[in-house]
Amino acid sequence: METDAAIVRRAIEGDERAMRLLWNQHAPHVDAVVRRLAADPDLAEDIAQEVWIQIFRALPSWRGDAKFSTWVHRVAINRALNALRRTKRLAAVETAIEDDSALVEQHSEHTMLAQTIDAAAAKLSPGARTVFLLHDVEGYTHEEIATELGITPGGSKSQLFKARAKLRRLLAPFVETLSSGRTERGPHHNLSSYAGGYGGYAER
Repeated sequence: METDAAIVRRAIEGDERAMRLLWNQHAPHVDAVVRRLAADPDLAEDIAQEVWIQIFRALPSWRGDAKFSTWVHRVAINRALNALRRTKRLAAVETAIEDDSALVEQHSEHTMLAQTIDAAAAKLSPGARTVFLLHDVEGYTHEEIATELGITPGGSKSQLFKARAKLRRLLAPFVETLSSGRTERGPHHNLSSYAGGYGGYAER
């Protein structure tokens, strides 16, 4: 089976079959990463196209010191964040933490039960959602998030606190269902444990 390095070399030389192979292998993951960060299908589609343009332009910069999938993952995140900055969707990243529990009406017929972290995270403000995804799902430190988003580590911590608090309220019924019969796991179990299948490639 051809290695990533061999396929990348052919792609750098302009081999369209190699480019198509790279796209077929990694596009599903790139799409998933971008959709989570953008939380807007149309915007995510546009950003994914930008990501692949950037990937093919930057292929010569991949030196093989990390897995190609890891490199692609990082490019996707960075490009998505850049695109979101342009659309000013990160303007609320450093907003103060407010008590928005009144917005969560778990018993309203107009409110759907959050079945997954994806669905619940989509209900967060853009800033809180982005920090939650980068910290709890992607494993970034607050210092790294601060650098990526142009905020302070304290601002990152505040947004993560806000995101976790709201997600606990949104996911409480779902977590209680999962926890039935498992007394060691209460309804306020760390949300990070539910991100295992949510954060993309395990080896990064």
